[in-house]
Amino acid sequence: MDCLWFKNFGFSIEQIADIVHIPTTAELDAMLLDREEELRRTMERCRLLLKRSEEHRRDLQRIDELLYRCEIADSPEFIRFINRVGNSYMVMDGLQDMARPWLKVLPFNHRYFEINADAELPGTEENYRWGFSLTRDYAEALDFEIKPPMKVIPSRKSIHTIFKNPGGRGGFAPGLLQYAIDYAEAHDIRIFGPVCGVLLASVLENDVLTGYFEAWIPIE
Repeated sequence: MDCLWFKNFGFSIEQIADIVHIPTTAELDAMLLDREEELRRTMERCRLLLKRSEEHRRDLQRIDELLYRCEIADSPEFIRFINRVGNSYMVMDGLQDMARPWLKVLPFNHRYFEINADAELPGTEENYRWGFSLTRDYAEALDFEIKPPMKVIPSRKSIHTIFKNPGGRGGFAPGLLQYAIDYAEAHDIRIFGPVCGVLLASVLENDVLTGYFEAWIPIE
């Protein structure tokens, strides 16, 4: 009964083996206090995961509404990390180690792309960069350390849109945003970079891997 009692608190078999031989109530109290801290961390993680899942579903539901359409909106504040230029991964001392923390905060981050400020749109596949991004609220909630070469991209008034890459792997190119450039020209809107965006989802359409991307094109 003692083993079942503590097992249902979430203690491991190894911990229970120690607990049932604990000689004092003070030591038992300390172990329960440690377990409470673990439970609080788990509850906070679950709360963030629920929030992230709800946000992701809302993003997916907006795809049909914004696909190849444009609206004016403020972009979120990003913390971003770049590790790929075009289709080539960057070679830099310590860059691989710096990428590991981003893998640990999945699924709170996004796969991120950025089109250089000095690139001419629609441009070529060499005009864009890939990496990871995290919005400010999750960076703070996860106590994520922000350090170079990470960069904070402030919120900016932007052309907000969703587009897709129907060309499978390797088919991504800035030219996929040409319709948004045409929208800016038609409405006499001045664009300045960098254009930033995230991958919302990858799905199979007609047996081809198709990526749906959300983009913010900064404007004056």
